[in-house]
Amino acid sequence: MGISELMTFKTDKKYLILVAGLMWCGVGIMLMSFAGTWLVRYTGKDVYLFLAAGFLAGIPIHLFGFSRLAGKNIGRLLEITEKRSIFSFITVKSYFTIIFMVALGITLRHSSIPKQYLSIVYNGIGIGLFLSGLKYIRTFIKLALTSE
Repeated sequence: MGISELMTFKTDKKYLILVAGLMWCGVGIMLMSFAGTWLVRYTGKDVYLFLAAGFLAGIPIHLFGFSRLAGKNIGRLLEITEKRSIFSFITVKSYFTIIFMVALGITLRHSSIPKQYLSIVYNGIGIGLFLSGLKYIRTFIKLALTSE
């Protein structure tokens, strides 16, 4: 499938929900892997403190941030009645937010902030994204099991 076919490829809402879930989980895993590679360089008990801090940050990020956002997006996707572009799993406004977040992430990675401290942020956001991505995947499974 070429780029022009991909740009015009349309699918129904359950697959848009699946794509969104896979993207959220994938980005979460990517961020956690960045943090993991930074923490492997360190030894001692401090590593466990940084891991624990990232995990503890990830829970409220998931519960009070990304989970609510995912819920709103899932609600929007469930209202779709016709096939839509594969890229409509998020809104145009969200694409701009993603561009900003990617630029911020690149800036942070290349900043002078020590990587072990940065790992807390990356693990927290990564865990939040991954857990919230599972919400999409659960919704997709429910839709897949109830549709013909």
